[in-house]
Amino acid sequence: MRQATVYIDSAALQYNLNRVKQLAPHSKIVSMVKANAYGHGVKNCLAALEATDAFGVACLEEALEIRQLGYTQPITLIEGVFAEDEMTQVIEHKLECIVHHTQQVEWLIQHKTAYNALGLKVWVKLNSGMNRLGFKVDEIIDVIQRLKTEGFTCVLAMHFANADVEHPLNEQQKQQFLQVKQACAPILASCCNSAAIYKYPELHFDFVRPGIMLYGASPFADKNVHELDLKPVMTFSAEIIALNQVQQGEFVGYGSTYSASCTSQIAIVSIGYGDGYPRTYIKQNFVAINQQLVPVVGRVSMDMIAIDISHVKAEIGTKVELWGQSRLVDDVAAANGTIGYELLCRLTQRPIRQLDN
Repeated sequence: MRQATVYIDSAALQYNLNRVKQLAPHSKIVSMVKANAYGHGVKNCLAALEATDAFGVACLEEALEIRQLGYTQPITLIEGVFAEDEMTQVIEHKLECIVHHTQQVEWLIQHKTAYNALGLKVWVKLNSGMNRLGFKVDEIIDVIQRLKTEGFTCVLAMHFANADVEHPLNEQQKQQFLQVKQACAPILASCCNSAAIYKYPELHFDFVRPGIMLYGASPFADKNVHELDLKPVMTFSAEIIALNQVQQGEFVGYGSTYSASCTSQIAIVSIGYGDGYPRTYIKQNFVAINQQLVPVVGRVSMDMIAIDISHVKAEIGTKVELWGQSRLVDDVAAANGTIGYELLCRLTQRPIRQLDN
């Protein structure tokens, strides 16, 4: 059997959740499990996250999967409902909605009696400069006051565009959020994603919304998970399936883009872009064998990659870590010109999934 494997370490996931609790001890935690728990598999991750206060998802379908698996924590639809007819299931399954445009507000008010009777909160999204979703400052205060008048418990919510870096927009977003929070007091508040949990402890407020940090990848380009005291949750691995002695000047792979500079031992590994392993690199990429980094050579194929094992001990059947403990997903992403989030989320279903017990 082809041994391309995604291994999920539930103890690491629990460790990272506890790390959030250490950083934000006075806030409730909304664990983001959208996009199939960032590619890790919702079913694989929920038990390890059972101590969370709530879950966050992108859409109704993701919320229903959590309910079908038997979890009863509050769930927030971070993009809200997409049509009024979804409100019936929102109420049936006790889901909380974000509202970010006027039509969603009207749909919610049409169902206020049932929604409020369940004690559900409505999250009201502030567009403070990211210009993705939400109400601007000059309209959100009226929206919140109207919802309060209709009997709703409101949470003022915002998302930083640049919490992972120093940027002048951060201060603008922060000040707009505090302005609205003060104008609408008393009101619950939430504005911290993974990066902001580390960067802005004074803004933790009532709810924090960790995402990528739960899964042991870094929200910062200049800090790795070890520096943040996080543990990688996913180890993505495959095995060597063939060995080739390549002479100086011989080529490897499609397009003959790589030629050996000296006699080399080249191993072929059973992984490729058909599994979600990235094909294009802007700088040298590596895998790990027994914690030692080994270069990837030539183009990534749909089902295979080539690596130079001239300086390590390996044979057919040797396990190769594509990312995980020794080769961090963030480093693979940087070599690919992207971010760890994307690599985790775009894994296909072809690799075998394994969960520790």
